[in-house]
Amino acid sequence: MADKELIRFLSKKYFTKVVEIRQHLHKHPELSFKEFETSAFIQQQLTEAGIGFTSGHVKTGIIALIKGKNSEKKTLLLRADMDGLPITEKNDVPYKSVNTGIMHACGHDVHSACMLGAAFILNELKDTWEGSVKIMFQPGEEVLPGGASLMIGEGVLENPKVDKAMALHVFPSMETGKAGFKSGMYMASTDELYLTVGGRGGHAAMPADYVNPLLVASEILLEINKEFMLPNSLKGSAGENIPTVVAFGKIEGKGATNVIPDKVEIEGTFRTMDEDWREQVHHQLHNIVKNISSKHNAVSQLRIEKGYPFLMNDTAFTNSSSTSAKEYLGKENVEELPMRMTAEDFAYISQKVPSCFFRLGTGNKTKGITSGVHTPTFDIDESALETGMGLLSWLAIYELNS
Repeated sequence: MADKELIRFLSKKYFTKVVEIRQHLHKHPELSFKEFETSAFIQQQLTEAGIGFTSGHVKTGIIALIKGKNSEKKTLLLRADMDGLPITEKNDVPYKSVNTGIMHACGHDVHSACMLGAAFILNELKDTWEGSVKIMFQPGEEVLPGGASLMIGEGVLENPKVDKAMALHVFPSMETGKAGFKSGMYMASTDELYLTVGGRGGHAAMPADYVNPLLVASEILLEINKEFMLPNSLKGSAGENIPTVVAFGKIEGKGATNVIPDKVEIEGTFRTMDEDWREQVHHQLHNIVKNISSKHNAVSQLRIEKGYPFLMNDTAFTNSSSTSAKEYLGKENVEELPMRMTAEDFAYISQKVPSCFFRLGTGNKTKGITSGVHTPTFDIDESALETGMGLLSWLAIYELNS
């Protein structure tokens, strides 16, 4: 088994190169499913390192394969995403985005750079570990239907068949040098809710002539809140507590002080951590809308755009990885994470094979690096790149040789 001191040495060896990779990616972000230059750059890095790969998966996706000893024994999938966000960067740094209105504000440049660093290390140490490492650089994590689901559809989990999967994600509220793990339910499924409440418009002074969709919409929202926002309502069919969020953030009526509109449009989100309960809530939401609308002679339509499933971290694999991380980083630098109601398309992979999705500390309060993801001032303490590539390599080898 590779010595952790050797992995630390190689992480330092590749650090300058990986920083340059990260800064190049950050400077040239591309939106979801349009990562053509990003993909070409990553392919160039793999080619120069002598790492075999195939490209063109979901147009821009890449699958690299590194074989160790007894390569058919076990296959571990490592995943990195590549897409940026439609955000205008406000950081004043040499590697500031040159693509107007696009920014790596969620750290996917960091994920890809750490993954390339890990690929360099694993390739250099391939005589010290068993099995195979399949590395997936995926497009479109930020938008539905999610690049992970599409790459699964194109066979990323087969040939060779993947036994387990792992990914990391930046965590700006955690100091650089640390990592966090959470076994079991970790991140929520996410569905978008689009509700149109149709009434009958008219002059506000003549209530007998109209059906006010604002009042109907208000009753629907209050009933949904009553059903799904109170603690005693967050229970599945077996009586277990299931984290659930149903929230609405937009309502538009387009009437006036004395004008009742014909319709109200509302948008919201539904998140939970159980697929059966998810379907049950869909059914209940439709029933609430139908029953209240019918009572008021309104005609309403609820469209549920189904998003990512919930992310389940395999308990044994995640606990083992956490223990291994403590050996590499030190016990004081590995934290137990709370459950999150945010979403992530790695969840599709976690539903198929035992998985571990962990967080990499990238913040530094002393340096003022504290901005959250999806903000125009997001950045990282780049020493996290050394931690990330080293930890990924260590965890991969630990798993493959176990």
